[in-house]
Amino acid sequence: MTRRRRARSSRPWLGSLALAALWPVGGLLAHLPAPLGLWIGRRLGDLAWAVLPGRRAVVLDNLARAFGDERTRAELGGIGRRCFQHLGMSLVESCTFLFRPPAVLLRRVEVRGGEHAEAAAAQGRGLLALTAHFGNWELLAASHVLERWPLSVMVRPLDSWLLDPLIERFRLRSGVELIAKRHGLRDALDALRRGRMVGILLDQNASRREGVFAPFFGIPASTSRGMAVIALRSGAPVLPVFIRRLPGGRHVVRFEPPVPVPDGGDAVAYTAAFNRAIEAAIREAPEQWFWLHRRWKTRPAEELV
Repeated sequence: MTRRRRARSSRPWLGSLALAALWPVGGLLAHLPAPLGLWIGRRLGDLAWAVLPGRRAVVLDNLARAFGDERTRAELGGIGRRCFQHLGMSLVESCTFLFRPPAVLLRRVEVRGGEHAEAAAAQGRGLLALTAHFGNWELLAASHVLERWPLSVMVRPLDSWLLDPLIERFRLRSGVELIAKRHGLRDALDALRRGRMVGILLDQNASRREGVFAPFFGIPASTSRGMAVIALRSGAPVLPVFIRRLPGGRHVVRFEPPVPVPDGGDAVAYTAAFNRAIEAAIREAPEQWFWLHRRWKTRPAEELV
């Protein structure tokens, strides 16, 4: 029996408790004029940049790995600080989505490239959406209501007992079907058979057991092979889909043409192509990626000798 979470949290009392605790501040942020709310979000990011030296160090280390000699130390520091500001603005926008009607935030979103999804959907095998923790990625999931494709998203619980129910409630509020990672292959194939679009965020470090090493900013990165396996088994096309923050509090969702299937159906080569698509999006607006994650944590065995 397929296990899905579609309209109800498995821990509704915890989500309610968290919302109650955050209600005064979150409700205030949600009802501020958008320019003022986003300004406050940037200042919250500045505060986090100043008081979280450990996270700041991770960001700067990741940026140095990714860009190497391409950017100066000062430029990397600027990207890192703007990354924290971007996350602060995303927090304020999340409050808007949680405490006000979804349309208030969704009216700021424009979708481009929908013709690529239309053409891919015509194959009748469902759609796989390749994306990343880039832009306001939770808003990307919510924006599926702007198009005709019902969305399922593969997720894993967050480590935080407070944030996990809040994020889950955010996703369920937008009508997204959640696929637990532990049942990912089976449930994703089922969703594709039902003609749904299945979204997978493929930019996090994978364990040695789950991942394959594929270049990411020129460095081998352990990347889940799951999306390639699902795509090859189902025949569903994989479309890169990213949301990007624009000036003035607006966002654009962009569908790109499907990633070509490698000759012979090589899952490792397919995964490497996915990493290239994610890297290309990040390079357009590096401050909008989640540099706080230790993307290159798992290393190839030969590096450990």
